[in-house]
Amino acid sequence: MSELYVLVMAGGRGVRFWPRSRRSLPKQCIALDEGRTLLQQTVDRLLPLVPVERVLVVTGPDMAPAVRAQLPEVPDENILVEPSGRNTAPCIGWGAVEVGRRGGGKAVMAVLPADHMIENAAELRDVLKGAAEAASNTHALITLGVPPTRPETGFGYLEVGALMGEWNGRAFQMVERFTEKPDEATAQRWLDGESHLWNAGMFVFTVDAIRDAFRSHLPESAEALAAIQRKPERLLELWPQLEATSVDYGIMEQSRHILVAPFRAGWSDVGSWNGVAPFLPEVAGGRGLADTVIAVGAEGCVVHAPGRVVALVGVQDLVVVDAGDALLVMDRHRAGDVREVVAQLEAAGMEKLT
Repeated sequence: MSELYVLVMAGGRGVRFWPRSRRSLPKQCIALDEGRTLLQQTVDRLLPLVPVERVLVVTGPDMAPAVRAQLPEVPDENILVEPSGRNTAPCIGWGAVEVGRRGGGKAVMAVLPADHMIENAAELRDVLKGAAEAASNTHALITLGVPPTRPETGFGYLEVGALMGEWNGRAFQMVERFTEKPDEATAQRWLDGESHLWNAGMFVFTVDAIRDAFRSHLPESAEALAAIQRKPERLLELWPQLEATSVDYGIMEQSRHILVAPFRAGWSDVGSWNGVAPFLPEVAGGRGLADTVIAVGAEGCVVHAPGRVVALVGVQDLVVVDAGDALLVMDRHRAGDVREVVAQLEAAGMEKLT
């Protein structure tokens, strides 16, 4: 098997984790539970699999100082700072250029988000080994899927088909199609049918395979990336020519040669304050982090106020987040509406709080 590299995507703003997540210190750079940040945990769980010299991190200009400060072990030339955010396809395309520069077209790269939680890191590393072998042997694009445990309507899904082979003792199936977030009835049907997996947003492929995919499905981006490969100093000039789209929509949903391996590692994309609740310690009235939580007739709440004393009286299913200069109090079932708070702050010229 060719050498394995890892590309960690750490450019998202994490607006649903406002007020803790900000432009300069986004979700992946904060400790949502206890101890190390999500970004640090992501790199920690990969280092038994690859040496740190083969870990690359893509981030944005606002958050680059925080990323560098949190990952002093990663070589500075492996911190790739995008000129601007243009979604995941440009991020992965540029990452492939840089992995190819280091390891050549046969090099295998695993692409992982920086802001997910994994309870069983050894299981993730094991499935990545199999995916790397499959990528080397098939020239396919490999994705990882999570067997659903509930009729989740907030995730994308993968419909799986025929068994295509085994690598590292792992069964890999053909992906028939990528599907968007379903309604509840459809999600329940997919859960019962056992032919769908949650799309975990994790990918493995050779540099040559992803370059071919760009040529087939995002040709304008492929041309710009080839120019960047020839002359890296033209990155700023050529970056706007990369199509601002997600790798799911721009490549994966268009490709016909995609394999998937299911893995059960206690995965969560912790997409909101409600989503992080299961990973927080139990406190009075729910789960959370705080100096002390006092609950009087309160239950089902999520608290994130390190160093604070929080009292919950006669309330249910609230999120309470104290960031010092801003306080969020929210119905935990409306976690997605935090985006509107950030939008209103920006419209009011209060960018320093976003």
